[in-house]
Amino acid sequence: MSHPQTQTSGTVAAYPRRAGASEHEIASQEALALRLAALLGRRFTPGFRPTRNRGEPPPYYVPDRSITSLARASKLGIARAADLFGGVTPHAFVATKTITHGLVDAQAKAPQGWVRSLGEALSEVVLSGFSAFTLDDAHRAGERLLRRGALRLKPADATAGRGQIVVRDARELQAALAGQDAASVRRLGLVLEEDLAQIETYSVGWVRVGRLEASYVGTQCLTPDNNGVPVYGGSTLMLARGGFDQLRALDLSGEQRQAVDLACRYDTAVSTAYPAFFASRRNYDVAIGRNAQGAPRAGVLEQSWRAGGASIAEIAGLQAFMLSPSLKHVAAFTRERYGPDEPEPTSQHHVYRGEDSAVGMITKSGGILEETHGRT
Repeated sequence: MSHPQTQTSGTVAAYPRRAGASEHEIASQEALALRLAALLGRRFTPGFRPTRNRGEPPPYYVPDRSITSLARASKLGIARAADLFGGVTPHAFVATKTITHGLVDAQAKAPQGWVRSLGEALSEVVLSGFSAFTLDDAHRAGERLLRRGALRLKPADATAGRGQIVVRDARELQAALAGQDAASVRRLGLVLEEDLAQIETYSVGWVRVGRLEASYVGTQCLTPDNNGVPVYGGSTLMLARGGFDQLRALDLSGEQRQAVDLACRYDTAVSTAYPAFFASRRNYDVAIGRNAQGAPRAGVLEQSWRAGGASIAEIAGLQAFMLSPSLKHVAAFTRERYGPDEPEPTSQHHVYRGEDSAVGMITKSGGILEETHGRT
């Protein structure tokens, strides 16, 4: 079957896309690409493939994952953050949760390119935990953490909270590790981290598209999926026009300011450790809660340098800033709900509603909550 040639100069493409992406994931990526095309004054190119468009200028890319090879980015024509919505990392593990923590000891295994000093640099801005690249190292790390209370075992590349296991004792640790794929652990790693109670998860981020820039802080919520398992249910964000200095000028709560500070320190440490990394979208999940002893704890859980759950809200905020030069801050949301009872979103907020082959019936929406004009 032949494909029509598409002029990609001045276009936006929902590419790359991982193999096996399900219907709601594809719809979310394409909805975001359509909104970004409108924001940039470009045209959305559906079904883009580099092999079909050889010799043409590269599009603005909207990948569904961080691009984890500098060589692949270069081959696509991505040389800087302005060329895509997302990020480019020098190694696959840099785009995962594993860089949040150091190794359990000097004997622990690590992949080529691992910067051992980063764990120490991040120690004051993350929760207690370790990353491991073998199951034996993970077992030693788990035994050490269990001395202080329950831990959470997290696959390196899982999303929406799926695949995480709370471990309370040595028997549960052994069972949890037995269920992990050793080859995947060797390639991307496994995170073991103290488990918090009374937890609030904040989203902190920064995004730049064209000449528009915004920073934000907000909260996430959980919702039961079609199996009753709590998973990511959406975000509510307060966005400021500009960078983090403009965000800090807003009327933020003490916890919001703490979350912003921790995320900025995390971003600086990672950028220093991996100077080849670049991104136009930087998002950090920050947990604030209490540990097993009831003491307050706060730390960055993970980073996201790709189109994520909050990205529709991020782009809605940028669109509002573009349309109203006097607008200094705005509230936006994303929402994900499972099952048939969720009402149809308005056309303005609609992202996806349907029976997804991976997760079942799901409804996704997002947009502006309210606009606040002025020079606050």
